[in-house]
Amino acid sequence: MSERKMPTKLVHAGARRSQYGEMSEAIFLTQGFVYASAEEAEARFIEAGPDEFIYARYGNPTVRMFEERIAAIEGTEDAFATASGMAAVNAALTAILKAGDHVVAARALFGSCLYVLEMLGRYGVEVTFVDGTDLDAWRGAVRHGTRAVFLESVSNPTLEVIDIAGVATIAHAVGATVIVDNVFATPVFSRAVSLGADVVVYSATKHIDGGGRCLGGVICASRDFIRKQAEPYLKHTGGAMSPFNAWVMLKGVETLALRVRQQAASAQALAEALSGHDKLARVIFPGLADHPQHALAMSQMGAGGTVVTLELKGGQAAAFRFLNALGIVKISNNLGDAKSIITHPATTTHQRLPAEQKARLGITPGLVRLSLGIEDTDDLIDDVRAALEAA
Repeated sequence: MSERKMPTKLVHAGARRSQYGEMSEAIFLTQGFVYASAEEAEARFIEAGPDEFIYARYGNPTVRMFEERIAAIEGTEDAFATASGMAAVNAALTAILKAGDHVVAARALFGSCLYVLEMLGRYGVEVTFVDGTDLDAWRGAVRHGTRAVFLESVSNPTLEVIDIAGVATIAHAVGATVIVDNVFATPVFSRAVSLGADVVVYSATKHIDGGGRCLGGVICASRDFIRKQAEPYLKHTGGAMSPFNAWVMLKGVETLALRVRQQAASAQALAEALSGHDKLARVIFPGLADHPQHALAMSQMGAGGTVVTLELKGGQAAAFRFLNALGIVKISNNLGDAKSIITHPATTTHQRLPAEQKARLGITPGLVRLSLGIEDTDDLIDDVRAALEAA
């Protein structure tokens, strides 16, 4: 399977079948496992084999199928599935950090990611924030003793694209671990590992599920990182994915490439159709030639992604009129769904940030984040244009 192309891996990688030969992956909805003898139980607690399980918090056959499938398409040796995307972010950082360590992070991050970094600061980890698009800023912040760097490959919600290879070169020069939150790039457009990322995290809640059903996350990395760093932390702190959610994610992964490529095509078409619209101050999309990191996005992902960010003239009032006038696009704070979704970051996902921090990040009162679904592209464009007239 390692030699197969992505669409094949998305359907078959990591598959396990019971003695019944089921076609669809089985849900092993159990929290515990039975041992044939006391000696077998003892041996498994010393070292469990690849198809031996102890407790669902440590691992489960259905969850393991999901982990192996995601690792196969991401190009890492191993993966660990978590209860949510934020559980993955928290574990990837907390499992390797201690008081006195230093972390450098891009300042343009999802609100909950910022919270995790602030929490680490309260426990004695020094955190330095930089302009993620400025490699000189990374060079100036990273030092001997920097334990990790953390970034979103495409930032939420202003869609800054970070030079993963450039940051990795700087970080690796001082022995730092490069942790990339790759949600907006998706596994379909990801080249994070080949560009130098050591650890890649996803909120599987987004494109991987793709149907708005379940929470989930996953950490992709080397076998040493997963088994010696992430797994001990997660199995003792309880952030494991449930078998049912893993089964739902496995079903979502099968159509991941089909959905994401359609979403990206719609995002490109919508961004081009709205560029220069008289009701908009900005159309932000890495696939547009006027995006500051357009060339980087094309070389790093090969596409602009599935999210378009719009800034309406008229601030929050205009943005709210626009959101309320949409017919097909639904107001929600998720993204990566088969349904098109829009949110107003300043009053939802990034609400807790101080006004000056929002301004520095470009999260203005008129900014909205639109995640494209798999509806007809022309219908989506018509829906957005009609709502803009109401703004």
